[in-house]
Amino acid sequence: MRTSTGRQVLVAVYAVFALAAGARSLVQITTSFDEAPLAYVLSAAAAAVYLVAAVALRRTSARAHRVAVAACAFEACGVLVVGTLSLVRADMFPDQTVWSGYGIGYGFVPLVLPFLGLGWLRRHAANPP
Repeated sequence: MRTSTGRQVLVAVYAVFALAAGARSLVQITTSFDEAPLAYVLSAAAAAVYLVAAVALRRTSARAHRVAVAACAFEACGVLVVGTLSLVRADMFPDQTVWSGYGIGYGFVPLVLPFLGLGWLRRHAANPP
């Protein structure tokens, strides 16, 4: 089954972010967890969401479509809530997360990505085989 270029790009970006956020949080959790536990756990959660989104976007079933929508929606809420909290309650985040400052450390891609994913999913309904 052939996938569209838009889907392939989204899957690739989500996979790269899953790897980047996962590796960063793993290092932070294992070396300096006591410094910013909330930030490091949130980065690990973001990595898990990125991985789920990548896998779900890659598949074409109706169930995968629903999972991808849920993952992108969760990610959008996460980046908006954590981004806002990291600005108004900076004391909660002594170190950055992937979603801090709306993803400023990652060129704001974490802010834009879930909305691109949701837009793509809305335009491309699931086509089960």
